Amino acid sequence: MVVLIKNKRQVQNAWAMYDWANSVYSLVITSTIFPVYYNSVTKGIDGSELVSFFGFEIINTVLYSYSISFSFLVIALISPILSGIADSSGKKLEFMKFFAYLGSVACVGLFFFEGDNLEWGIICSVTASVG
Repeated sequence: MVVLIKNKRQVQNAWAMYDWANSVYSLVITSTIFPVYYNSVTKGIDGSELVSFFGFEIINTVLYSYSISFSFLVIALISPILSGIADSSGKKLEFMKFFAYLGSVACVGLFFFEGDNLEWGIICSVTASVG
């Protein structure tokens, strides 16, 4: 049986920092700032919204929506499996660290995203969402 720690200041601070970081990611990357930036750098000089993604022509906003949907699908598929492995092996902290670092590195990779390296931006966006 697991004993819950009540009013432990360090645990409360850890959860507060986790919530703060998760809220910042949701605000900046997923919903508010990055989609606007993505739309502005992928729009053509002539106002065209068509982009080439691995040789396929697609509308830029549709591609971003598909990529986020794909990342949520990946999360829905792997979460039950990975949580079961983490719980049964007792390596919850290692799993959390791995995915936190994965998401962090992918967000840093988004810094290098410009309109000419669309594949890089989409891959980093999906990886950050999964992480």
